Amino acid sequence: MSLIDRGVELFTLGQAWVFEQVVEPALHALGLMAYQEQAFDATEFALLGLMEIALLLLLFRPLEALMPVERWPSRQPVRIDVLYTVLHRLGFIPLVLFALMWPLTYALDATLRLHGFIPYTLEDLFPALETRPLTTFVLYLLILDFSGYWLHRFQHRLEWWWALHGLHHSQRVMSFWTDDRGHFLDDLLGAVWFTLLSLLIGVPPAQFILLLMITRILQSFAHANVSLRFGWLGERLLVSPHFHRVHHGIGLGSEGGVLSCNFAVLFPVWDILFGTANFTEVTPPTGITDQLDGRDYGKSLWRQQVLGLERLRRALRGQKA
Repeated sequence: MSLIDRGVELFTLGQAWVFEQVVEPALHALGLMAYQEQAFDATEFALLGLMEIALLLLLFRPLEALMPVERWPSRQPVRIDVLYTVLHRLGFIPLVLFALMWPLTYALDATLRLHGFIPYTLEDLFPALETRPLTTFVLYLLILDFSGYWLHRFQHRLEWWWALHGLHHSQRVMSFWTDDRGHFLDDLLGAVWFTLLSLLIGVPPAQFILLLMITRILQSFAHANVSLRFGWLGERLLVSPHFHRVHHGIGLGSEGGVLSCNFAVLFPVWDILFGTANFTEVTPPTGITDQLDGRDYGKSLWRQQVLGLERLRRALRGQKA
């Protein structure tokens, strides 16, 4: 048995133990045994999230301590981002998003199948890929990353969407925790985007989970407070902490409208192809320009969510968000 197979076996045993000892008794006590199957899947998601958080702490926290871009007098502003990460990675926010999106996804899938449309996988379209699972996985990753680039551009270009997405950019002390900082409605729109795309192109569920994990870990690294660049070629192959910091830089990428840059999630090639790459050597402070004029984006999670909705309301009325 290979090391990977052994790891999968241990994880499966651990998932079963947690479900039987903790989750199942809770479902029984709450009268929710009808959701047993969904709860088992949610247990897997939460355990994977715990592993992700442990990996982030093990890999990126030491890097931030050893080679930071900035040294802050206090890490207190980071705490709110830790809360966002815990809510996201342990499944609370994904569970809420799933509850909201499931009727839409189910209805769309049923409608498509009723009209004879069954999503094709890449292996269906290109049979040669059936014996090349790694190639197939990379192709799905490229497709989703390309889509993520355009989603990110819309988040900045559309005034009403920037009203929500601005919360993510309002962190003045950016760290690897910042990746999950965002308005919940912004999260919902992104989840709809990627779920529908994955449904339409037929991404297998197991691959989708792995794609999600890889993307989230690399995105966390891109937000890290680490003074690290990948060299001329490397900066053009994979989004580095410096490349993404420029995207969060005041007066550089951290703007709404047409002024932003470096939208790529994983691969800068999309920014290069569509003319939005900025490979400046400048290491900017992070945040949004209007914060310098006293704009408040909120300090507590609740306040941040409320202020985001207020900005959205103004944007939809044609006022400056």
